Amino acid sequence: MTEESKPVVPGAGKPAEKKKEKGEIPFSSNDVRLTFGQCILAFVLAGLLVIALPALWCRIEKMDSGPDARVPFSLGNDYWVYQRLMRATYSKDKIAVVGDSVAWGHYVTSAGTLSHYLSEKEGSSRYVNAAIDGVHPVALEGLIRHYGAALAGGRVIIQLNPLWITDDKKDLSSTKDFQPNHPNLIPQFSGEVRCYKESYFAKRFGISLKHRIEFAGWAEHLRIAYFGSTDLFTWSTNNPYASPLKAITLQLPSGEPIPPETVAIPWSKSEKYGPIDPDWVELDKSLQWAAFRRTIDLLKSRGNQVFVLVGPYNEHMIKEAGREKYRNIVAGYKKWLEDNKVPHYVAETLPTDLYADSSHPLTEGYAAIADQLLKNEAFKAFAGSK
Repeated sequence: MTEESKPVVPGAGKPAEKKKEKGEIPFSSNDVRLTFGQCILAFVLAGLLVIALPALWCRIEKMDSGPDARVPFSLGNDYWVYQRLMRATYSKDKIAVVGDSVAWGHYVTSAGTLSHYLSEKEGSSRYVNAAIDGVHPVALEGLIRHYGAALAGGRVIIQLNPLWITDDKKDLSSTKDFQPNHPNLIPQFSGEVRCYKESYFAKRFGISLKHRIEFAGWAEHLRIAYFGSTDLFTWSTNNPYASPLKAITLQLPSGEPIPPETVAIPWSKSEKYGPIDPDWVELDKSLQWAAFRRTIDLLKSRGNQVFVLVGPYNEHMIKEAGREKYRNIVAGYKKWLEDNKVPHYVAETLPTDLYADSSHPLTEGYAAIADQLLKNEAFKAFAGSK
């Protein structure tokens, strides 16, 4: 039989079709499909990982939590580290010193701060540095609200720095667009701080998420501590030959040294500073003062005993014509504190050479403030000192 005469068989030369299995979905040969039970198990395991990983990280990452420990200057925006440090160093038998760079100790080492000298002069180790450099009262409210739960139920000294109402920009009541310190701690959706004009809703929402989900805060910690506050893509672009895994050293910087480029000399010997004439914001119009009062109320609602330290502000630096206004501001502070039965102490003005600028003492200045406090009857009653 010739090739041409062979009968044509239908389907000849075509690959045999695979018989469809019952319930088979077309084009799904490479899919991996989980059952409902497997989906639930996957969600549970992912949830456990989200909860457990930050806690596990605290066990493997090294952090100084000794008597004079403080948040390192380079990690001042790493609020997850602040929260972790408070959990590690604070307990109800201790006293937290909360505030801005004055309480933190911008011009001194960690062994030259107010918390250090209070402990040293009292012969104890119960004063904890719970401050962050540059955290103004509006940001401080956010810090305590979202990251200060470990302080609940104990004693807290909160330092009030008049610096933050010396003009409407520092007070954040200005309507001009600028980036204030610690923008992530500012209320993201209230609209109260009109100078803060972050335009992207997604970014504001992401910031709020970091406050409420510890895993998100931990991820932000990795970004700040190991990748120069940039995202992984940007870091990899800037460091094309470096391994991200090697960048994670599991060793946090020390909080002991003075911040870089800080010159710890008396203000009168510095070319940066001279007499000032602040344009003080009225207390009843001040956002910073309102936030400070809310922070006191927040601490009280958590069962804290609160003591307010006003100052020490450098009155030597104020021009003579402006000193009366400053004293009126302090009188306004005192009246509210007295009316609301908040124990407090207005620091006596230090000798001029003990100030580094308008509000920050040098090392001997902190020692002098500690002496003042430990002699004050209201403070002794608050601290339980003899």
